[in-house]
Amino acid sequence: MLYSGVDMKFALATPAIQNYPAGMAPWEPGAGGAEVLRFARTADKLSWDWLTVPEHVLMPAEMVDMMGDRFAEGIATSAVLLGATERIRLLTYVLVLPYRHPVMLAKQIAAMDFLAGGRFTLGTAVGHIEREFEILNVPFKERGRMTDEYLQAIKECWTSERPQFDGQYVKFSDIAVNPKPPQQPHPPIFIGGNSRAAMRRAAVHGDGWIPWLITAEELPECIDYMRAQPEFEAKADRFEIVMPTTSYNVEDYSHEEMGETRIAAERDEIMRDIEKLQKAGITVAQVMPPRVETFEQCLEWVEWFDSDIIPNFR
Repeated sequence: MLYSGVDMKFALATPAIQNYPAGMAPWEPGAGGAEVLRFARTADKLSWDWLTVPEHVLMPAEMVDMMGDRFAEGIATSAVLLGATERIRLLTYVLVLPYRHPVMLAKQIAAMDFLAGGRFTLGTAVGHIEREFEILNVPFKERGRMTDEYLQAIKECWTSERPQFDGQYVKFSDIAVNPKPPQQPHPPIFIGGNSRAAMRRAAVHGDGWIPWLITAEELPECIDYMRAQPEFEAKADRFEIVMPTTSYNVEDYSHEEMGETRIAAERDEIMRDIEKLQKAGITVAQVMPPRVETFEQCLEWVEWFDSDIIPNFR
């Protein structure tokens, strides 16, 4: 492919911090922190734009077979990886917003962004595992309204010298929340989710959208819907569409495998997949390393992708 004049960005999935059966490589279950940190530092020395960090706080036992039982916590993991790297950005993919008080979350993110020199992107969504909400004592049926309000409260903490907010779920005034994040006007927020409500939330409150199980054929209609929202016009030139190159073959809510998930590993297949997604409207390709046998093979593939694939799109 010839360079189109618009740089494609690339986000690299951080392995070994989840054991999601549909995409897990054989080496990951036995890996630990040393491998994760070496992986992050390898990507940091290359041209990848983001490392992505998955998240669940807990996993109901009845879903472990479909989703695995190891999931990172997004803020702690991002903080460690930001501290271990110098250049690359971190993207939670995705953090469930209603699980945290927005003032505390705003403070945590601002502190990370301040110390890391402005390298954090908040990928967030309303969440979908009802038992996770129950155990954390968060009202599941109110998660959409809570998310909309929390997004506003977080931005207020990030951007105002004397933040104040009067909402249904959170109220504060006469406070200072410092340090402020160095990114202006604030760290980017990418909204995850496939529903029209999630797309509207991305258009109104977000700087990008992270769909799940949306195909390249379905994507243009979704983008048109977001562009039709009045709030979208002001952010159209900086709005990011983040999609995985992995073709997941799972049921949406249960994550039950319906067939084999396809993770492209060879050059021609990868190039076709990315070109197709780019033509459909994505600006960021989220890439998962293939199911190689060893950690060393994984690092070699990440370096190969960086030198042989990424330059074709820049």
